[in-house]
Amino acid sequence: MIFEIDNVELYFAEKQILNGVYLKAETGKITGILGANGCGKSSLLNIFFGSLQPRHKLVRIDKKPYLKPLFKYGMVTYLPQQNFIPPKMKIETCFQLFKVDLKEFLNDFPEFKTYTKARMRDLSGGQQRVVEIYICLKSKAKLILLDEPFSHLSPLYVEKIKTLTQELQKEKAIILTDHMYRHILATSDELYLLKNGSTKLINKTSELEDYNYLKAGTLYN
Repeated sequence: MIFEIDNVELYFAEKQILNGVYLKAETGKITGILGANGCGKSSLLNIFFGSLQPRHKLVRIDKKPYLKPLFKYGMVTYLPQQNFIPPKMKIETCFQLFKVDLKEFLNDFPEFKTYTKARMRDLSGGQQRVVEIYICLKSKAKLILLDEPFSHLSPLYVEKIKTLTQELQKEKAIILTDHMYRHILATSDELYLLKNGSTKLINKTSELEDYNYLKAGTLYN
């Protein structure tokens, strides 16, 4: 499946944030988005998900326009920057509610076996994030949007999440963004830079320096 969002025009208090933005994701590929803090990456993901209504946008799936928010079709899952699972919810209840296999999760992350009866608030911040990322990735959705999935994770969890993401891309289209750009570069099959309100498809990583997203020589350090 090919998911596209095009001609995105977003304003906040008459200040233009996004201008003619285009973004594509397709099954079998991981699409990365890089950009400076505050450039509109999270807003773009919210627009794609359908929770933020811009002045203009066009969403297509396999070239067919979709007018309603994508989440209403049940084909997209969104991981926001902030925790979305209530802190009082039990871990096992999370997996039941989102219809994700808890046993499979415990096989991948056996260190959580002692926490299945615990509540989300009993986990560390990084552990809570792992649960939320896993639930999003393992959902039935065909399009997965991940906002800052690697932030606040230990190096071990970062690598496990990267591996899981690459395994699941065979059956899903995945879009992710994170300020930890090296993880985005290592994981993505296609890369966009969001700068000055518009997206630029990056064909060579050196272009990130050409567009002044990274300082000259950064990629070789």
